[in-house]
Amino acid sequence: METGEIIQIFAESGFQVDPAALDMLKTSGSPELIKKLLCSIDSSVMVVGAEHIRGAPAIVPGKNGITMTVPKVMAPAISSERKNKLVSPLVTVIKDISNQSTCIGEYTDFVGYFKDRYTLLGDMLRKRISARPIESLRKRNMDTREPLSVIGMVLNVRTTTNGHKLIEVEDSTGTIPVLVHKEKDTELFELANSLLMDEVIGVTGTISGDSSLMFANSIIRPDIPNNQNVSLAREKGRGKAVFISDIHVGSNTFLEDAWLRFVDWLGDDIDYLIIAGDVVDGIGIFPGQDRELAIMDIYEQYEKAAEYLNAVPRHIKIIISPGNHDAVRQAEPQPRFPERITRLFRDDITFVGNPAMVDIGGARVLIYHGRSMDDIIAGTHGFSYGDPTKPMASMLRFRHLSPIYGGRVSIAPEKKDHFVIDSVPDILHCGHVHTVGVSRYKGVLMINSGTWQSQTEFQKRMNLQPMPAKATVVDLANMEYRITSFD
Repeated sequence: METGEIIQIFAESGFQVDPAALDMLKTSGSPELIKKLLCSIDSSVMVVGAEHIRGAPAIVPGKNGITMTVPKVMAPAISSERKNKLVSPLVTVIKDISNQSTCIGEYTDFVGYFKDRYTLLGDMLRKRISARPIESLRKRNMDTREPLSVIGMVLNVRTTTNGHKLIEVEDSTGTIPVLVHKEKDTELFELANSLLMDEVIGVTGTISGDSSLMFANSIIRPDIPNNQNVSLAREKGRGKAVFISDIHVGSNTFLEDAWLRFVDWLGDDIDYLIIAGDVVDGIGIFPGQDRELAIMDIYEQYEKAAEYLNAVPRHIKIIISPGNHDAVRQAEPQPRFPERITRLFRDDITFVGNPAMVDIGGARVLIYHGRSMDDIIAGTHGFSYGDPTKPMASMLRFRHLSPIYGGRVSIAPEKKDHFVIDSVPDILHCGHVHTVGVSRYKGVLMINSGTWQSQTEFQKRMNLQPMPAKATVVDLANMEYRITSFD
C-alpha cells in the first residue's frame, strides 16, 4: 500500500500512525484489514505504534511479515472535537536515510555516490542548457567560435598569475579547464570566485583552437526555480510550528531556566515542535569536553532530555533529528536515534535522520542540522556565522546540502546522495551554528533556530557569539513567522 493511503485511513479513524508501524503496514496491510485493525485499538491511544500492531489480539505473525485476522468489532465512537484534534497534527516522513544505509566504504561506493550526485544535479541543469560530453570537445574540425555547453563537477578553482579564475570541471567522460576573465564580466567573475569543490555546474562558452581550454561566457547552478510557487499543500496548510535546535542537555552551559520558560509558554495554539539536532551535548565530541559537562554519562543526558521534552504539552507533535553531538554515527547522512535512546521518550515523538524531509500540516520541511555550513562559510568570501541564512541560501542554489567532500563534514558514500535537494521544500530548517536567522529565498522560508546553550569556552576562544533561548514560530497557513526570546 502507498504511504499516503495508509495515513488517510488512520486520519479518518481519528488516529495517527508511527513511522515504524507505517513500515509494517506498507508491506503487510490492505485497506480493509487496516480499518478492521483500528477497530480493535483502544480509543485512548493517540498514536498507533509497532507495539500496538504486534500486541493486538487480531494480529498473527506470518511467514513473510504479519497476517491480519481481525474479528468484526464495532469501532468506538469518536467525538468530532477529538477527531479534529488528532487529525490536525499529522506528520508524514517523506525522505529519511534511517534503515536505508548501504555503504561499507569500498571504492565502488564512492564512485556510485558521485555518479548519483552528478546524474541528479545534471538532470536539473539539462532542463536549462543543452550540454555535450566533455570528451566530445576534443574532436577535430570543431567550430571554436560557436558557443557550447558542458555540465561538470568542480574539481579545482585557482587564480592565474594574471588574476583570472581557472576552473577545472569533470564529467564521466573527461575533464577540461575553464577560464573566467577577470575584466570580461564582473558578475561572472564573482560567481566563479564563489564556486566550491564538488558542486555541479553548467558552463557555456567557446573552445580554444587546440580544444584544451574553454572560455566561459556563463556559469549556472542547479538552483531552485525563480517562479517557485506556493504549493497547493501550503495554500491549505494548517497549524503552527515551533523551530528550535542545539539544546545541548548535559552541558554546564545549558540554559535550564530559559528552557523551562519556553515549555511553560507552549500552548494550545502550537501544533508542532521541530528540533534540528544536538539534543544533548554528548561525550568526547571535542578535547576537554568533560570539563564542560554537568552530566557525564551519555544515556543520563538523554534521560534528562527526555524528561524535558516529555513535559511538552501532549497535543504538540514533536519531531527530532540528530546532530553531530548526538549518539549516532558521525558520518552524514545520519540515521535517527537508536531504540535504546528513543524508548526513553514518550511514544508519540517522530524521530528522523539527518537530513530528512517531512510534511507537517501540509507544508514540506527539510530538516538538516547544518554542519556543512562550516565548510560553506570558510570557502565563501563575505560569509560569517553571524548570518546563517546566507550559506543556507547557497544550499538551495547548489540544490545540495553538503557539496564539499573531504572537508569538515564526514560524509558516508551511500549509493544515493541523500543531500541532493530534489524536491523543493517550503521550509529549510537548520541549526549547528548557534545563531538565529530567518529569511526567504525564492519562496523558501529559511530558518536557523539558534541554541539553548550559553557561550562555551571554545566559542570564547573563537570570538563566536551565540544567540541562545530563542524559538521561531511559523503559521503554516501563510508562512508568516515571529521569533520569541526566552532569555
